[in-house]
Amino acid sequence: MQTVSTNANEIGVIKLRVGVPKKEGFTQFVNVVWDSHENKYNVSGYCMDVFNAVVSNLTFKVSLQIEPYDIDDSKGSTRTYDSLLHQIPEKYDVVVGDITILAHRAQFVDFTLPYTALGVRMLVPVVHGRHQTMWIFVKPFSWDLWLSILIISVLIGFVILIMERNVRIVPHQNQSSPYRQQLNAITILWFPISQAILPERHVVAKKCSRFVLMVWLLLAFVLMQSYTANLTSILTVDQIQPSSLTLNDLRKHGYYVGYQNGSFVYHLLVQQLQFDPSMLKAYDNIDDYHDALKRGSQGGGVIAIFDEVPYLNAYLHKFGSNYIKAGSTYRSEGFGFVFPYNSNLTAHFSRAILNVTDNYYLMHKIEEKYFGRNEEVQKQSVQVSSASPSLTFHSFAGLFLITGISILLALFVSEILICQKSISMVREYIQRYLLRSPTEARVHPNDIHLTQQQGTYQADQGGIIRYINN
Repeated sequence: MQTVSTNANEIGVIKLRVGVPKKEGFTQFVNVVWDSHENKYNVSGYCMDVFNAVVSNLTFKVSLQIEPYDIDDSKGSTRTYDSLLHQIPEKYDVVVGDITILAHRAQFVDFTLPYTALGVRMLVPVVHGRHQTMWIFVKPFSWDLWLSILIISVLIGFVILIMERNVRIVPHQNQSSPYRQQLNAITILWFPISQAILPERHVVAKKCSRFVLMVWLLLAFVLMQSYTANLTSILTVDQIQPSSLTLNDLRKHGYYVGYQNGSFVYHLLVQQLQFDPSMLKAYDNIDDYHDALKRGSQGGGVIAIFDEVPYLNAYLHKFGSNYIKAGSTYRSEGFGFVFPYNSNLTAHFSRAILNVTDNYYLMHKIEEKYFGRNEEVQKQSVQVSSASPSLTFHSFAGLFLITGISILLALFVSEILICQKSISMVREYIQRYLLRSPTEARVHPNDIHLTQQQGTYQADQGGIIRYINN
């Protein structure tokens, strides 16, 4: 087993025997080709490029001797990834490849930090477009938004009914106008809606009522424009949706699902996700994935593929136009380089991995070489859920808040004015009838103009008779 001193200046060239897995599928990660001219194996791929970048970031020099190891993932085979790791340290000093960091493996070998994306995802065919029904016209808004519109309409109608309760005949209306009659409880709901469709300025008499209508029309305008835009999007824009959305759909209907042969994903599906083992099918490479997904569950294939994110990214790079990653991400630790148990080389390589993965341009260049441009992969692997395309109440919560405050403020001002007018009328009544002098009497002013010797009685416009001494 190779060791390294903590003092980099005392280190010479360290020779490492590098074991790499040799198999038929997923050559984007490790591709082992025999060169008959030079009589040696040439190893390339994403994992090897990352390893070479890591080696160049070490504080000491390393000499590599690469030795392939044939992998046979067929059932019952003894040449698996685990058997490859058991060759450490007798045959290999380090193993480089698409080796997933797993707990049971960490009991007999050491892993570096991961250098790939983490997690297991589901890959499914996409459905272009959206299933359109006779009720598609309600899809632009969610149920909570429709309910909020109904509530605000009733509130506006109720507030206007309160503010216009003392108005018998709306001014500026002819006898044939439908708004000639007094507003009543029946108009609470349909009155705001009718005004949003065919607004009339003189349908109400009070200024506060007109202010409420103005606020309602502003809200209705925004809602109608948003409804139109979202409905147009639903009817015309090509919507990409996965053919199946949840694990319950797969388990409930008994669909076949696939996974990579020899992968730990099989145990994840059976033990954690509780799939029936008889409904699982193993495949060796990307082309097998593609053929199985094309045939579908009823055609002898599968409806979905479960695998680690790096493998799915490689698939999407080649067949991404009609497939997409969907559902939740299930925890996995990604790929790491493998060293003997308690090797002090692990820490040095882990620090070098951090330097490489923090170098965005270097990692981007390596990933683009084997998986295409990041933008394309991200576009083909957008998180898709069963969420409705409908606009929700949260989208307009601020506008509804402003509308509610404005309505209540207008109602408060209107009632304050009515109270002030009532108080003024009561005060005038008290002054005229309860606080007048005993020498004053009330008669009709047109009937009174009396003259006596001592003076003259005259009636003012308020009907009060006053005596004027001549």
